[in-house]
Amino acid sequence: MNFILFDEIQIRQSLLPLTFTRPVSEIRIGIQTISEKWQAYLQSKISFHTQDYLQAKYPLILTEDNIFINGAVCPTKTLLEAIQQLAPETALLQGETILAYRSKEAKDTFENTIAFEGSLRIIRHAIDIYTHNGEQITNDFERITAGRTSQPINDRFTAFYNESQIFIEEGVDLKSVVLDATHGPIYIGKGVSLSIGALIQGPFAICENSVVNMGAKMRRNTTIGSHCKVGGEISNSVIFGNSNKGHEGFMGNSVIGEWCNWGADTNNSNLKNDYSKVELWSYVSNRYENTGSQFVGLIMGDHSKCGINTMFNTGTVVGVNCNIFGADFQPKHIPSFSWSNGNGTFKTYHLRKANQVARAVLERRGKEFDAVEEQILKAIFELI
Repeated sequence: MNFILFDEIQIRQSLLPLTFTRPVSEIRIGIQTISEKWQAYLQSKISFHTQDYLQAKYPLILTEDNIFINGAVCPTKTLLEAIQQLAPETALLQGETILAYRSKEAKDTFENTIAFEGSLRIIRHAIDIYTHNGEQITNDFERITAGRTSQPINDRFTAFYNESQIFIEEGVDLKSVVLDATHGPIYIGKGVSLSIGALIQGPFAICENSVVNMGAKMRRNTTIGSHCKVGGEISNSVIFGNSNKGHEGFMGNSVIGEWCNWGADTNNSNLKNDYSKVELWSYVSNRYENTGSQFVGLIMGDHSKCGINTMFNTGTVVGVNCNIFGADFQPKHIPSFSWSNGNGTFKTYHLRKANQVARAVLERRGKEFDAVEEQILKAIFELI
């Protein structure tokens, strides 16, 4: 069987700016991305049905018999069983949401449908990523560590609590840290470095080759993707990967894309002074929409950077490839490819300069900013 993860268009719009640069299923929540979870459940390679400008990086493979799966849906055993039983030209729905369908080609209308009654986690909005992150860390932890043995904690100055819920992969370096898995599991990926004095509360996950700097405070329901450097205080947030928040400063209830950088002492607010519900910029309606939540921090698209002492208001959305600086609170919506100095006006971050910076950043990590990556940024620049 050929499996394809598809982007449901309205969900993709709701997840912008994070989905400007990736399919919906490439969002990280818990320990893994949604696509990695599906690969593990299906025990099969997958391909993607996404925006045309992303298909060179995330190709689509079609055969005579395909199962298309909604890329916003986190897999469960019950859902997998229902998908595997789908007859040709039949769709599996929950309410009006298409969960999966079996067909020769991509489509959005079906004569034959089956209702799925089980409970599911569908990532419909950016705040869902951190809201349900602790739950997904727990689910991923149980699956990834099942039948396996953690590396031992040999450092005599490291304190740990609820050891059965701590899993350490090979090549981890830790010294004088506190690992508190009392309220949820802690997963430490391959080659991770936990520096002296780091304090970590579960549920927490850090993926391969990332670094937690000295004295950092990693609070519950936080995921650090691969190849990141983090410090200061991070709470209930997800960093997708290849991004740095290496210095002091607070990050809370936030989602940060790839290739981002926070300058020293940057902070975001995640709660309004009057405790009212937070509004967040919507790419669907092109206006601020009430999230229904009191705790909303920052949503930041790929390749965006901010200077030292940057201040982000409660419920701020930063697009792709933004250059942010200045002493004042930043606007609550900074469009993609903008320079923002905090006074509410923006200058265009021209594509040639943005590409120069992106190339330099990737080269520092031993990665190539190739023609495919350049074309994706060009397509986004032309969309805005």
